[in-house]
Amino acid sequence: MSGFVIESINGPVITTGGGFSMKEMVYVGEKRLVGEVIGLSEHAATIQVYEETAGLRLGEPVEGSGTPMGILLGPGILNNIFDGIERPLRALEKLDGAFIGRGAKVPLLSEERRFDVTVLLNEGDAAAGGAVFASCPETGLITHRALVPPGVCGQVIWRAPDGAYTITDPILRVRDVRGREHTLTLAQKWPIRKPRPYSERCPLDVPLITGQRVIDTLFPIAKGGAAAVPGGFGTGKTMTQHQLAKWCDADIIVYVGCGERGNEMSQVLDEFSSLTDPKTGLPLMQRTVLIANTSNMPVAAREASIYTGITIAEYYRDMGYHVAIMADSTSRWAEALREISGRLEEMPAEEGFPAYLPSRLSEFYERAGRVRALCGSEGSVTIIGAVSPAGSDFSEPVTQNTKRYVRCFWALDKSLAYARHYPAVNWVTSYSEYTGDLSAWYDAHVGETFGALRRRIAVILAEEDRLMEIVRLIGSDVLPDDQKLILETAGVIRRGFLQQDAFHKDDTFVSLDKQKRMMETILHLHDGAARLVATAVPVSQIQKLGLFEKLSRMKYEIPNDRPGMFDEYIQAIDTALSSVE
Repeated sequence: MSGFVIESINGPVITTGGGFSMKEMVYVGEKRLVGEVIGLSEHAATIQVYEETAGLRLGEPVEGSGTPMGILLGPGILNNIFDGIERPLRALEKLDGAFIGRGAKVPLLSEERRFDVTVLLNEGDAAAGGAVFASCPETGLITHRALVPPGVCGQVIWRAPDGAYTITDPILRVRDVRGREHTLTLAQKWPIRKPRPYSERCPLDVPLITGQRVIDTLFPIAKGGAAAVPGGFGTGKTMTQHQLAKWCDADIIVYVGCGERGNEMSQVLDEFSSLTDPKTGLPLMQRTVLIANTSNMPVAAREASIYTGITIAEYYRDMGYHVAIMADSTSRWAEALREISGRLEEMPAEEGFPAYLPSRLSEFYERAGRVRALCGSEGSVTIIGAVSPAGSDFSEPVTQNTKRYVRCFWALDKSLAYARHYPAVNWVTSYSEYTGDLSAWYDAHVGETFGALRRRIAVILAEEDRLMEIVRLIGSDVLPDDQKLILETAGVIRRGFLQQDAFHKDDTFVSLDKQKRMMETILHLHDGAARLVATAVPVSQIQKLGLFEKLSRMKYEIPNDRPGMFDEYIQAIDTALSSVE
């Protein structure tokens, strides 16, 4: 498409003549800046430009591509860093230095790197959309499974021999029922706003194990689920997502830094580059892809980065992998929507956000799920989105609308963060609707007592919250001893169980078995002390034994590889309590 020119410029929003399709990718100006058609009228097209528009002039050409805004999917995505429209930042740095030049053109994926390809289909075989036709080691941790593009279905008429190929080399030729031939390579393009197809959805009954006690025990998330991590400035949203990305048992991590500060993204890049995968000892980046779209990058690309990330996640899901995507933060993405909407002069809704904010959030979070892929394998996409409400006000539109589409809500509390209690997940305002769905899995793999222990822990914490209202009014001295014991036990749960040190080798990740043993030990002390309190032994006398302090430190003192030490702790508790008259 050609013959159209820029007629108006309003920041990242430009208008030109008609003749384009909705959601079509276009090239704007003499530098061919990447843009997308977001509005059409009888005689005009509205385009949002994903690059800096400073220097554009009226009358410069606008050229259509004839295809929707999409990204290239293939080997070479992992162990890489992209901007919001999948341009590799390492290649851009070599081209333009530290700052991205306008109209910079680099291949989205390396066209020179060769992969050792094993072709899995032979001449005469049927090739259906979504089927795996070749495989190659993408990194030391992940084998890339090349997929027949959805919509292509036919018979293989030619295959390349096994060997080393680039992403542009032909690997397979397929003739469909209409006689058309399709040449398949290792890479394929896919529109970012279109969810990739699958065979069927599976129930969300397997947990995503994170190694973070407050999450795994109290507020678990299922593989294929969706969670929100809301919190004000300084509450540890980014740190929490870092921990989840490092330690969760997903096969692949997609980390989207959407509108975050540049220094935070630099920290992410430095940390992830130096981390080793705890299961294999290889660099964690070999199963990670980072999408960095910082606050000083073009605002429109911030809006696209979320869709770029989820499309990459779906692609690896279709290979049969379990993928976790960290979106940090969706509030910055919503702010980009608000800015674009304002420039389009649309009628604003609450707090200036566009009226379609809820539908855009639902489009994103509903792309999570555990599915049976077209290739027959099971895969999942788990979405964990950070929300940054101004002033920790959870009543603002982004937080409230997010709660409509997620079933897991990890509310970060600034008072906990300021008290250096991390993760700062508030156990009163947080919730998980996956607990019932996952109970059968926990019973089968961790122990039938796990659910009962979790419920007792939650009851004690809820009771403490109720009692603290009284304590704040009239003090703790007026409470009976059984209620004082509740406060003591809750203090151990908060300090010794819910609080976790990301920098301690035995506390940064904790297995479910160890979490269970920790709960058993804390409740064993509580039950033993409760029996003494029932015989009129004051809590103050039990406190002098030092058991509560001892259990607060057990997370550090019991190494992950020595679970037998819990029996020693329980024996020590019994011995100490029996000495009380």
